[in-house]
Amino acid sequence: MTFNAVSRRSLLTGALAGAGLTMLGGTPARASARPGGRTPRVLIATNEPWGTYHSAPLLPEARRLGWELVQLVPDRTGIKPGDPVPVALLDEVTDADLLVVTGAGDWPADCAARLRRVPLVASSLAYQLPVEAPRAKEFRGRLRAITASSPAEAKVFDDYLGTRREIDVVGSPQTDDLPAYAPEAGTVLVLTSVTKSSQTGGSAPGTELLLAAAERLAAAGRHILVGLHPREDRSLWERYEISTVASVQASARAEAAIGIPGTVFPVVAAVGVPLVGCTDPALQIPGYLLSVCSHTITSADEAVTAVQTAGPVSRKVLYEAVGPVGGSARRLFRVWRKAGLRAHAA
Repeated sequence: MTFNAVSRRSLLTGALAGAGLTMLGGTPARASARPGGRTPRVLIATNEPWGTYHSAPLLPEARRLGWELVQLVPDRTGIKPGDPVPVALLDEVTDADLLVVTGAGDWPADCAARLRRVPLVASSLAYQLPVEAPRAKEFRGRLRAITASSPAEAKVFDDYLGTRREIDVVGSPQTDDLPAYAPEAGTVLVLTSVTKSSQTGGSAPGTELLLAAAERLAAAGRHILVGLHPREDRSLWERYEISTVASVQASARAEAAIGIPGTVFPVVAAVGVPLVGCTDPALQIPGYLLSVCSHTITSADEAVTAVQTAGPVSRKVLYEAVGPVGGSARRLFRVWRKAGLRAHAA
């Protein structure tokens, strides 16, 4: 397996050179219209079928390029009114230029099986575990390209898909508009996970530890700002200030953040926020998500000291975990265009 880090402007260029990865420059050309002047149409299928929050960060670049981005869903029961991400049922799909699977769970695998004639790409938009997914073998031979946010994520995604091939390291689109870090004295951001499983996805152990840690921090005089996972039970956290903006944007206010390590952790670390991870014996967490944590705790009694002594991670660790910062959506779409749209048009 090789990593191809495509970056026009990285805030972590030094770390990239130290890691010995390849950088390909160049300004991306605006996507050409499909034959007949039609808009390029890209379909996305995720392991969390109704989890449109994985696709939302891609919308600005899709609009800039004039592409149509559509997430495939089994039905519309899990889609909230006003959701900005366009969705479609498989039976409604009559034409597409590219299918992007973000995992190899049942839903992406089912979509790949139904859309056999559509060019296929795999892009990691949320963390997976480094264990081959049972259904990855059904479609991995069709993949025209594979992308991941960072070198560490690429290694995990490679194991998850069961491949040994080039992976384009493009960065996380969530880093394309990072807020300026302006921490407010005494403020701690709590990054929640999901307490209850639903049709959209499973739960993560550790919420009781995180709730208890928040209580200890509040008792110690810290202001608790909560960054809710899109599927978390809001009622569990209503005693505190719940952020009205996304967790990454909210993190700019925090002296430190504490939570159950997840996909957002490297992005929050890229803002400059020191992180503390709450771990549980039942949790399975890739090492690179833990690497951006100053401390990990298993008891709420450790929370206050861990937050007080937490510091930002090194540039080297950050690059390995988050990848190139800024311009990530452009790099991702460039890979998609090269691997899918041009091949389909030919």
